[in-house]
Amino acid sequence: MKILSVDQIHDLDQSTIKSEPIAPINLMERAALAFVNWFADRFPDTTPTKIFCGLGNNGGDGLAIARLLLEREYPVEVHVVRYAPRESDDFMHNHRRLKLVIETINYIESEKDLPAIRHNEVVIDAILGSGLTRPTEGIVKTTVDAINRAPATVVAVDIASGLYADQPNATTDVIIEPDYTVSFQLPKLAFMLPRNGPYVGDWHLVDIRLHKRFIDQAPTNFFFTQPHEARLLLHKRDRYANKGTFGHALLLAGSYGKIGAAVLASRACLRSGVGLLTVQIPRCGYAILQTAVPEAMCRPDSHQNILTGLLDHEVSEQGSPAPADYSVVGIGPGLGKAPETLTMLRQLLPTLSKPMVIDADALNLLAENRDLLSLLPPNSILTPHPKEFERLTSQWTHDYQKLTLLRDFAQQYQVVVVLKGAHSAVATPQGDVHFNATGNPGLSTGGTGDVLTGVLTALLAQGYDPVEAAVLGVYAHGLAGDTVAEERGPIGMIASDLVDALRWR
Repeated sequence: MKILSVDQIHDLDQSTIKSEPIAPINLMERAALAFVNWFADRFPDTTPTKIFCGLGNNGGDGLAIARLLLEREYPVEVHVVRYAPRESDDFMHNHRRLKLVIETINYIESEKDLPAIRHNEVVIDAILGSGLTRPTEGIVKTTVDAINRAPATVVAVDIASGLYADQPNATTDVIIEPDYTVSFQLPKLAFMLPRNGPYVGDWHLVDIRLHKRFIDQAPTNFFFTQPHEARLLLHKRDRYANKGTFGHALLLAGSYGKIGAAVLASRACLRSGVGLLTVQIPRCGYAILQTAVPEAMCRPDSHQNILTGLLDHEVSEQGSPAPADYSVVGIGPGLGKAPETLTMLRQLLPTLSKPMVIDADALNLLAENRDLLSLLPPNSILTPHPKEFERLTSQWTHDYQKLTLLRDFAQQYQVVVVLKGAHSAVATPQGDVHFNATGNPGLSTGGTGDVLTGVLTALLAQGYDPVEAAVLGVYAHGLAGDTVAEERGPIGMIASDLVDALRWR
């Protein structure tokens, strides 16, 4: 699913109006009806509802929503915030239609006109829409403040009043803090960014049948992965396949006290369909790995506590292949940053031509030794959390700057970067960013990143394109988290739960 800019969304509306054809006021009616259908599925018709409308088209949506809810016998109060001398034409049209079915429309011109808002009520915010270009002020700011202080449930129409759709807000801006945002057709870029969490809430899309051809042809660098799109990426397995068909992965993982990270990554790799898995691990982890993950082959390092070499004497005598001979190399979980491990990484990178997966302390070693970045095999997948990414690049002042850094880094080094978090962002060497739909706060626990490393390593081993592997792997990882959260709740989740919850169908 594409994420379009404010200007593109305006052009999309106009294209829909022209191509159907449909009158603008009827398109607004279609949007209002879609919102009301969503609303009626969640709130009974006995719910006291206060609708706050601005004077533009978002306010026109609110007036149409009020009329449709009244037709369904909801107890509705309408409050129009008078922040300007003129109203839009579509606002006026819906205002006239609403006057035919409601006795009183309230007008807010000063603080004394603000109604009391009670805890059992629902507030619908239709004050300002996605075309906003300046911060709230005056009576709008006063009204937004009052709604935010109120104990009621708040639902924003299309976007919260005061929130910019595709540019940063100032930290001092006053913005509606909704429990829900119901947006039309396509998500806004603002919905994907961590700082905007309080101003988005639980967001939902409603289909208002905007012009499909326009959407298909509209250029954008931002995308949102939907369930059916993720499933389309999944490779179908041939009846006559064998373990050699699905690749042989090498994981370089673990150090003294962090062998669990290697176990988690190994189990996730095996649960994600790799044909064969070899794990190089410090000698202190040999018995642990052989016991915990009997399906994996273990390649003990010559060092007791850390990883130091690609092919130590004993391993080479056993005839183990060099790292470059494996289908893919994954490195990082529990690795540590010992000088000997850095030496190993320096030896490893020039030998590889196929994309690899890089996580955790392997990323931190790259950040501390930036000359290694130029040695990364093209299309490798890096999986930093925000602090790791900051070490690789620089600090940012807002999420849009972070997005620019993310795209620039992926393009400069021709790698795929998975920036982990809510709506994890997959940046491609072409400059595109794919935001993920799955996952929940329960994933904020140690070891879940190790699981993701195993998943991505397995997908690359099976021959997935690196971008598709990243998009699909991040989706499946988050979906496993959602499955566990549904069963246990997000608070009690641990990383091992994700491995058992991975589903590939």
